[in-house]
Amino acid sequence: MMPKVDRDTTATIRQVHVKTFDDARVVTRRYAKTFYFASFALPPEKRLASYALYSFCRTVDNIVDEAQDKEHARMLIAEMRRSLESIFDPDQAEPRWAALQQTVLLHGIRKEYFLDLLDGVEMDLTGVRFESFRELHRYCYHVASVVGLMMTRILRPDSAAALSYAKDLGTAMQLTNILRDIGEDFASGRVYLPRQEMHEWGISDEDLQRGVVTPAFRSFMRFQIARAREFYVLAEPGIEMLPNDGSRYCVRLMSVLYKRILNAIEANDYDVFSRRAHVPFAAKLRLAAALPFQRQESPYFLLKDMRRGGMRNEADRHKRRASHAVPSI
Repeated sequence: MMPKVDRDTTATIRQVHVKTFDDARVVTRRYAKTFYFASFALPPEKRLASYALYSFCRTVDNIVDEAQDKEHARMLIAEMRRSLESIFDPDQAEPRWAALQQTVLLHGIRKEYFLDLLDGVEMDLTGVRFESFRELHRYCYHVASVVGLMMTRILRPDSAAALSYAKDLGTAMQLTNILRDIGEDFASGRVYLPRQEMHEWGISDEDLQRGVVTPAFRSFMRFQIARAREFYVLAEPGIEMLPNDGSRYCVRLMSVLYKRILNAIEANDYDVFSRRAHVPFAAKLRLAAALPFQRQESPYFLLKDMRRGGMRNEADRHKRRASHAVPSI
């Protein structure tokens, strides 16, 4: 899933042309602080590929926010569909998305995932209201789980079974975003919370508009947060299937950081109207540093240093053996 961008930074993103992997890195650094932070755990080739993928998904994700109106947004989505045709044709050059074209052809990312993502953006244009969690779950697949499926092709897990778990992690992270941004989304005319569940807890649109944290709202949020955490648990086996070249560490770190957003919502007494739950940078550093001690996995740069150290130690052992050997006559 692509983390949501701050509303005041979307104005120029559609004009970004990601011709090179460095262009993609710049887009990622500007619009996805958490993902960019975690991405340093990846091997360089996987890191650059993930930036190329992110830059496209972020552009798609912001179409609704930056378009002048719904018709303009539909025009932009149609433009993105045309771009995909060129991106997935090895005989055509796509200057604007050159880095992504190289990535999808190298890693075999399926075009249907990108088309599903565009379908999710179009759902936002039709007026976001979900009657049931089943409908919300479907939406999470289109705007978040498909990104996890695309990233799985780049990270190359040990088993194809990891794909199912990637969908669960995408759902978990999207639900986290939705709960964090209830007030912000309502101000933009969007309510992602299932209407049936709001009715069951006695929560109305007027309550969201007032932005008052009532006992009923706290109870409602406890249920929503518990469900999001269940999806993180469901996704856990898939993380174990990722290679220990920094990929497993990166995805686990993303999972840990997003789960901390849920903790922050609770610490804010479920006030998602006047306070935005987040994980401070210092806390991110502490969590990132603690993770290798808690799990048998490390970021790529540490693994690389350990391999170098191991090679040096082995060379030293050979030298010591040679210095104590009895010379032959």
